[in-house]
Amino acid sequence: MGYVFIMNFIYIIMIMLIYFSKKRVDNLDNKIYSTILVLNSVGVVVDILQFILIKNSAPTNVILFVNKLFLIYVITWTAVYNYYVISIRRNDEKIIRSNIVKLLLLTYVIFVVIVIALPVSYRLNDDGTMYSTGLAVKFAYGAVSYYILIMFVSMIINLTHDHKNSEKYKPVLSFLVLGSISGLLQMMNPILLLTSPVETFVTILTYFFIENPDIKMLNEVTAAKDAADKANRAKSDFLSSMSHEIRTPLNAIVGFSECIKNADSLEEAKENAADIVTASESLLEIVNGILDISKIESGKLELVQSDYDIYKILDEVVKLIKARLGDKPLNFEVNIAEDIPHVLYGDHFNIKKILINFLTNAVKYTDEGYVKFDVKCVIVNNNVCRLIMSVKDSGRGIKKENIDKLFTKFQRLDEDKNTTIEGTGLGLAITKQLVEMMHGKIVVNSIYGEGSEFTVAIDQRISNHKLETQEDISDDGIDLTGRKILVVDDNKLNLKVAVKLLQPYKCVVETCESGFGCIDKITSGNKYDIILLDDMMPKMRGSETLTRLKADPKFNIPVVALTANAIQGMREQYMLLGFDDYLAKPIDKKELNRILNKYVLKNALVEGNDKPTKTMEEKPTISESPMEENINFQDYTGKKILIVDDNKLNVKVATKIMNPYHFEIDSAYSGLECLNKVKNTKYDIIFMDYMMPNMDGIETFRQLHEDPSFKTPVISLTADAVVGAKDKFINAGFNGYVSKPIDKKMLDDAINKALKDR
Repeated sequence: MGYVFIMNFIYIIMIMLIYFSKKRVDNLDNKIYSTILVLNSVGVVVDILQFILIKNSAPTNVILFVNKLFLIYVITWTAVYNYYVISIRRNDEKIIRSNIVKLLLLTYVIFVVIVIALPVSYRLNDDGTMYSTGLAVKFAYGAVSYYILIMFVSMIINLTHDHKNSEKYKPVLSFLVLGSISGLLQMMNPILLLTSPVETFVTILTYFFIENPDIKMLNEVTAAKDAADKANRAKSDFLSSMSHEIRTPLNAIVGFSECIKNADSLEEAKENAADIVTASESLLEIVNGILDISKIESGKLELVQSDYDIYKILDEVVKLIKARLGDKPLNFEVNIAEDIPHVLYGDHFNIKKILINFLTNAVKYTDEGYVKFDVKCVIVNNNVCRLIMSVKDSGRGIKKENIDKLFTKFQRLDEDKNTTIEGTGLGLAITKQLVEMMHGKIVVNSIYGEGSEFTVAIDQRISNHKLETQEDISDDGIDLTGRKILVVDDNKLNLKVAVKLLQPYKCVVETCESGFGCIDKITSGNKYDIILLDDMMPKMRGSETLTRLKADPKFNIPVVALTANAIQGMREQYMLLGFDDYLAKPIDKKELNRILNKYVLKNALVEGNDKPTKTMEEKPTISESPMEENINFQDYTGKKILIVDDNKLNVKVATKIMNPYHFEIDSAYSGLECLNKVKNTKYDIIFMDYMMPNMDGIETFRQLHEDPSFKTPVISLTADAVVGAKDKFINAGFNGYVSKPIDKKMLDDAINKALKDR
């Protein structure tokens, strides 16, 4: 038993040094714990003293006196710990004045007086061991039992009303269990001295559950680490997703651009250009989604409200979705009520975005069957129309437990089944926040495996104004011969694009690359019908350039902001800065037509169509030095390759890029189709995409190699191009790695190595 006393003493001294060496939070928790800690250390010393006196056969009176001190300590410690339990729920000084604490104090005084008054004796066993007994001992442990009962009742009551502090009751529960067990053992075998070790253990355990800076700091560090790890994982997932989503359309843009350079006919070049436009629109949608969510989270996205024709907006949405159906075997059903007021007042831009997001999502996740689009309205009062718009599909559906995750950023549900679905995971997150900004409501109903229905209700004000109808004017219908346009942009490639777009209008185009150059041209006496002015330029921004131009009272040339800052609400901001209008990059032909028609063509008609005789277009001096790849393409006539990619545009790009090798090219649009084709056909190389439906590229690769006779080299052809992606595929066993957009040199090296190794 001596070793037990020594260990008790060591532990309690250590915890005291730790606790009192630092400044503690000034609360009731720590005040009571300080008392418990001091009491426990005194009790351990008294217990050790008692043991030493008995061992050395000290006078009986001395031993009995020390024993009574120990009994008083046991009652005192238990009473104070009881007070601690009572105070957990209300950690403030008011608890001191409560009736239960007053009763606790009264009973404590009575118990101590009785213990002092009652006799205590000791008995000596045949083996020479001695233990205390008598009425004082029995009463003391009876008092402890009373406090344990009060402690238990207090804990139960507190836990029913106070769940946030439930962690603090763990040492209390330990004391109730261990105290009860030690009490029973000591009753059966009085020579066991278990009280002090139990109280020391509980005292030390309590340290880790009070409001102390050490544990708090440790918890904060742990929480910060967990948050950092979670953030890093989210960042990695986001970068991986962005790499794939951005590189996929980029692969088409870069690939088809290369094909245009080597096109054998105008028709082939036009076909490639059309594919580039499609891929560019996809890329622009991704970028806009990222900008939108950033704007929303920073609180800078504002609703821009105006009168609009709801039927025109719905018609535009329907036409866009029909184009996105592609060759999917889907029945697109549209039902738009005829009683919706034609002209409404609200943010039609974001209404349109909400509908496009819902419908695009339905098309993405529905492989066959139908997509239904219904729009109706309820007139709330004379001034407000409640638009009720629903999108129902026969697609994959959503598991009940996943519905709450739908509107979480970067969230992709059922990733094992939806790897083919393109997108950033931002669409529905943006939609939800836009609907909330408009004080609308979204209802989702879905049956997994059968389909989903999204319904959104948004109130819009009914407008009594009549909208001016403006027909789209094609560039073929605008003849600006002799009219002069100045394009100001610090990026030479942007200038080149603008000049190319303006060529069909037969106008004279001049360019300059800075705000200073623009001012010099105007002050030199040059006359222009319109200025297209970039804002983000070095040394002098477009807005500052405009301010300096308008400082001259004679300056009356319309100036249009030509900028890539295309976040919702930027048009209004530029108009406030003094610009006459706004044209976003990439330049939309319809918007360009509108601008030219409004500010150049109409002015020309007003002026009596007075055109300058000079019609020669002044082109910007842009150096063209495209890098020609020095690749000596090997002739692999007779070699057969398989391209595996769920994206048909990617397959088309890869096929065109590989034409110089004279391969016999076959394609598969899923991992399963690849497995079936390999069974019947022998290929010299297989190019394998990673993100495919139902079975990704790595899983397909693994199943191919389950056949011991399979020896065909497999090269990863993927948009997963973040750091470490190449190692991932090479470690998985792939014979090579080519990232999208396809680098011809990387592709050539991979092909030659694969065929050489064979």
